[in-house]
Amino acid sequence: MTNQDNLDMELSSGIAAFEAKNFTTAYRFLAPFAESGNPDAQYRMAIMAQNGLGMVANELLAFKYMKAAAEAGLGLAQHGLGFMYLEGECIEQNGARALEWFKKAADQDLIGSMTTIAMMYQEGKGVEQDAEEAKRWYKKAGFDEFA
Repeated sequence: MTNQDNLDMELSSGIAAFEAKNFTTAYRFLAPFAESGNPDAQYRMAIMAQNGLGMVANELLAFKYMKAAAEAGLGLAQHGLGFMYLEGECIEQNGARALEWFKKAADQDLIGSMTTIAMMYQEGKGVEQDAEEAKRWYKKAGFDEFA
C-alpha cells in the first residue's frame, strides 16, 4: 500500500466518521487534512468547530475553514459561508457577501442556494426586496408554482 493510499484511507475514514456523527474520531482524522488544505476536510472541520462537535466550539476556526473550502470551489462550503454571512454566525452579518457566496454555490447547481437566494429577495433579507427576482430564482430552482 502506498503512502497516498494510506492518506486516501485516512481521509475516507474521517469523512465516514463525520457522517456517522462520531465527531471525536472525525476530528482526529480530518484535522491534518484540513490544515494541509483539503476542502472536504475543511468543510467538515468548519461544521464541527461552529457547533462544538468533537471539539470545543471555535467560531474563528469555523470561519477560517469554511472560507478556505469555499474559496477552493467546494459548493457546500460556498453555501455554508453564505449562511454564515446571512445569519451573522462566526462573522459579521453581510447580506451582499451572503448573496455573493450563495450565487457561487448556485452556479454549481445547488438547489438549496438558489432557493435561499429566492427567499432573500422575497423577504428582503440582506438584499432589497424584489418579487420578480425572487420568482426568477424560485423558477431556476425548479419551483414552477412560484413563477
